[in-house]
Amino acid sequence: MQIILLERIGHLGQMGDVVNVKNGYARNYLLPQKKALRATKENIAYFETQRVQLVADNLEHKNEADSIAQKLAGQSFIAIRQAGDTGQLYGSVSTRDISEAITEGGFSIARHQVVLNKPIKELGLHEVALQLHPEVAVDVTINVARTADEAQRQARGEDVTVIKDEELDLETFDPDAEDREYGADSADEAPHQDADEDSQAAANGEDEQPKTE
Repeated sequence: MQIILLERIGHLGQMGDVVNVKNGYARNYLLPQKKALRATKENIAYFETQRVQLVADNLEHKNEADSIAQKLAGQSFIAIRQAGDTGQLYGSVSTRDISEAITEGGFSIARHQVVLNKPIKELGLHEVALQLHPEVAVDVTINVARTADEAQRQARGEDVTVIKDEELDLETFDPDAEDREYGADSADEAPHQDADEDSQAAANGEDEQPKTE
């Protein structure tokens, strides 16, 4: 589908550019989000009459995004999730979860503004990009923890997982171990047995001393 862009879109072009995109991308995203119009003669003519206003609106939105980005820069937001001892989450943290966590922190961020290549599936501090405007992006930290206390510990640099990237020492079965142990016990008992026999013999000798007339 051929469209005319109503704002700058990184991989497509600048405002006013006429470009070709896949039908699904246009119908499901660009057109509903009012980021583009079908490149018909009527729409192109309409764009030209509105270009000055569109440029002014875009500049205003960019300035607002810049202001929000300055406030968001370096901020950290907490997402509480259940996880195992290794830090693996029972589920994941999605773009919706991140937008809700940031919104609860006092900033209005839509789900589509969160740039996340794949869901977060483990505890820890995760850097996430927010696209506030086609020309404005900012990184924030998402602190994924099981409790608020753990989130504070992670923020201090602690590892809250019990077992992580550690090898377990497994006990192996040795069929000769029991025999060696039995042999050692027998050796320890032998001197005691000999000593007992010598003591008994000495005692018997004393009892059998010849009588003197």
